[in-house]
Amino acid sequence: MEQFSSSTLLPDTFAGGRGDMTEQFLVIWSQIRAPLIVPLLRVAVFLCLAMSAMLFVERVYMAVVITLVKLFGRKPDKRYKWEPLKDDLELGNSVYPTVLVQIPMYNEKETSRILHRCISSQSELHVGFSWPSDRIIIQVLDDSTDPIIKVIPETPTLMQAFFASSSRQHENPASVSENICQLTLFQYHVSLFGPGTGQNLVEMECQRWASKGINIKYEIRDNRNGYKAGALKEGLKHSYVKQCDYVAIFDADFQPEPDFLWRTIPFLVHNPQLALVQARWKFVNADECLMTRLQEMSLDYHFTVEQEVGSSTYAFFGFNGTAGVWRIAAINEAGGWKDRTTVEDMDLAVRASLKGWKFLYLGSLKVKNELPSTFKAYRYQQHRWSCGPANLFRKMLVEIIRNTKVSLWKKVHVIYSFFFIRKIVAHIVTFVFYCVVLPATVLVPEVQIPKWGAVYVPSIITLLNAVGTPRSLHLLVFWILFENVMSLHRTKATFIGLLEAGRVNEWIVTEKLGDAHKLKSALKAFRRPRFRLGERIHLLELATGGYLFFCGCYDIVFGKNHYFIYLFLQATAFFIMGFGYIGTFVPS
Repeated sequence: MEQFSSSTLLPDTFAGGRGDMTEQFLVIWSQIRAPLIVPLLRVAVFLCLAMSAMLFVERVYMAVVITLVKLFGRKPDKRYKWEPLKDDLELGNSVYPTVLVQIPMYNEKETSRILHRCISSQSELHVGFSWPSDRIIIQVLDDSTDPIIKVIPETPTLMQAFFASSSRQHENPASVSENICQLTLFQYHVSLFGPGTGQNLVEMECQRWASKGINIKYEIRDNRNGYKAGALKEGLKHSYVKQCDYVAIFDADFQPEPDFLWRTIPFLVHNPQLALVQARWKFVNADECLMTRLQEMSLDYHFTVEQEVGSSTYAFFGFNGTAGVWRIAAINEAGGWKDRTTVEDMDLAVRASLKGWKFLYLGSLKVKNELPSTFKAYRYQQHRWSCGPANLFRKMLVEIIRNTKVSLWKKVHVIYSFFFIRKIVAHIVTFVFYCVVLPATVLVPEVQIPKWGAVYVPSIITLLNAVGTPRSLHLLVFWILFENVMSLHRTKATFIGLLEAGRVNEWIVTEKLGDAHKLKSALKAFRRPRFRLGERIHLLELATGGYLFFCGCYDIVFGKNHYFIYLFLQATAFFIMGFGYIGTFVPS
């Protein structure tokens, strides 16, 4: 056995170093560095600089356009005809078009509160400015499957559960606070509907508003095929919809102002080429936590700049899925709602645009809604918003190129600007360049990134993105770090969409906490938070943070570019979000 020495088991290069993994790694690294790593990294740097330049040109172009729009006052009523609808003694209520208001919902938490707020907002659409009640139909599309959310529990059942739990208080003290929470919500239900009878909560809320003279329809399906797109599509098939000319769509957490139809419908009535009027979102919980403030910065740029530029140049902008009014004839001509991707709203908008229809964005009309305030909900939302557009781009690229009804300028805008730059390049370059390639140049000093690509271009892009939310300029550094972390998930989702991989059609409704979180906060003294490790630990973030931290340490010892300042800050952001210390956390 003595003849089998370490030198015979390992190559001479590693003789005597069998236990020294670091030495072995350095030897391998020195052998592949010059012929393989350096050329690949140079190609990666070139591609990232090219993508950064394209994104920079796009941002500067939109900045110039939005500046001109503000200077010359190209308001919507100057680009399209707008006249208020007036009463007519001879025509009566027929002077007002019949409007369908669709409210799709699925397992919405605090259903009674949401419906009470949402439907009351819809009812005010005609009460507030005398829109005739016979010219508006509110359609609640309920795909809910959770019986706890959908049905009011019977009073004896709930009380028995409470007392049974109380009798076991010594076994599980947290159970008392659980039932206090249930009883508090139940008390609110009773205040609206009376004692629970096991009936459908959503349907009872609709009946309550119908008894007040509101023309409201409660529609359910026996399946969830197509998710939101399927619900909206089925909703348009009902016979009473044939009398409607337009359809306004609101998600359950949106609260339109009483003058919403007054300000949108006249554009559609007086401009037959218009298919869509899109309103802006206003976030009621933007100040709930740091994460919601940072979300507000990103979305405000989208609405203030991207949507406004697309509308002002008559090019193209996407429907946001809610807070908009469609011409039903345009929906039908475009082929109706399709569920082939998770961005059914963008799909419909692109198809309608290729048919020659025009869209109008009303930045002055704001609709209140909520931002997701938990990191888990936000990650799911960003996956859908990043994966869906990439997958739609894959499916519609050839169709857009072959289209003959729109100009070459519009096709170039949709393909290059809207899809390629904003939905693909923006995500990929943010993560690959700033979180992978730039740190790698610390380890391979033979590859240099010019200062304009590493500092000047990203700084200008960041400042241009921040103009949408002036009140949050002091949070700019946090926003950069946050967006770089989220670019990891957006890049992954983008490739899933382009390649049609496993989670390409994943649809998870974005959870909005609303007042439920306030109730749980009030019960902090009663309950002991229970944490699940898997809900708080995110391995991808932690691995990326470890890589950036290592590169930062290496830069301190061997580097000359002082990248370690950025690397340590970004690594800290990845670690914080990797351990789940971001957003609002609701204990299980």
